[in-house]
Amino acid sequence: MAEASGAKGPSGRGGAASYAVEEKAGGITFRPAGDWSVAPILAIDDELRAFAEAKPAGESAVFDMSALIRLDTAGAWLIDRTAASLEAQGVKVSYEALKEGHKILLDKVGEGGLPKPTVPERSSLYVEIVGRIGAAVVAMWSEALVFVEFLGHVLATVWRSIRHPSRFRLTPLIHHMEKAGFDALPLVCLLTFLIGAVIAQQGATQLRRFGADVFTVNLIAIIFLREVGILLTAIIVAGRSGSAFTAEIGSMKMREEIDAMRTLGLDPMDMLVVPRVLALLFTMPLLAFIGDIMGLIGGGVVAVMQLNMSPAVYIERLRAAADFWTFGVGILKAPFMAVVIALVGCRAGLDVTGSAESVGTQTTSSVVRSIFLVIILDAVFAMFFTAVGL
Repeated sequence: MAEASGAKGPSGRGGAASYAVEEKAGGITFRPAGDWSVAPILAIDDELRAFAEAKPAGESAVFDMSALIRLDTAGAWLIDRTAASLEAQGVKVSYEALKEGHKILLDKVGEGGLPKPTVPERSSLYVEIVGRIGAAVVAMWSEALVFVEFLGHVLATVWRSIRHPSRFRLTPLIHHMEKAGFDALPLVCLLTFLIGAVIAQQGATQLRRFGADVFTVNLIAIIFLREVGILLTAIIVAGRSGSAFTAEIGSMKMREEIDAMRTLGLDPMDMLVVPRVLALLFTMPLLAFIGDIMGLIGGGVVAVMQLNMSPAVYIERLRAAADFWTFGVGILKAPFMAVVIALVGCRAGLDVTGSAESVGTQTTSSVVRSIFLVIILDAVFAMFFTAVGL
């Protein structure tokens, strides 16, 4: 039998920490004894480490814990370290005469002191669907509150600019009217012309089956002037100008230019948000008007070519099919859609964090939200005007 003793440390209640190693057939018996708490084990730490790193005789090791009087976390860690070193050398370790309290302590030390991970119970599919719907509703409600708060902040800034005209930035307003409004004219004209032509062609084809192809002009006038013209223009502006607002402000936020503005005593709402909102507010009705005209022209080209209708007859049929409110219903939606697109784009830009990935994410999000809100707003206006008889 080989025995080592660490009698240099405090003896505690049961003597100093020590251990004995007994060789037997096929393996060894490791027998810790005495007080294996934090202070007494310091004396045998190096010696025990050398023992564990040396290849023991046999293929098994039995840890006889019967002579162990006291054990704390430090002692348990030392025993666990010795057992782990032996197992790393291919020795099978087992325990004898292990008290319940010592076993719990060794198990916790072996786990790193962390509790076993709990596997959450998997809920049913219906519960998950309802949970996701509830989470989406809560997220939409929170987003709506933030949007209303941002709208109030913008209105307060506009009112402050009205009371103090020196705060108003005319040059950025003209710049954004050109970029967000007038530079979008070619795209708006092209797409509304083509959509007007498609509506006329498909309408004429379907109405001819009933001998009512002459009412194609009525179809073009009512659909394009009331709904399609302003909705198509708003979607184009949301994808083009709204995303540009988010990318521009987001890039400035990422480069900390907005923080520099605040340091210089400049309000980002005055410098960045209000000029963009007012630019779209002024230019969207003009874009919608030109889009309506181009859509009617596209429908007129198809009517002249496919229905053999002269331009004068087409214009006369337009006058008979559409009154002022047919045109006015669509134009009245334009300022509200412009404000929604500008607010969503600017707020998404201000929400950008310090990474380029965030700019792309917020830009995509702003386009999706703008188009979604524009369609919702168009549906609300359609129900309202129908209810009031317009």
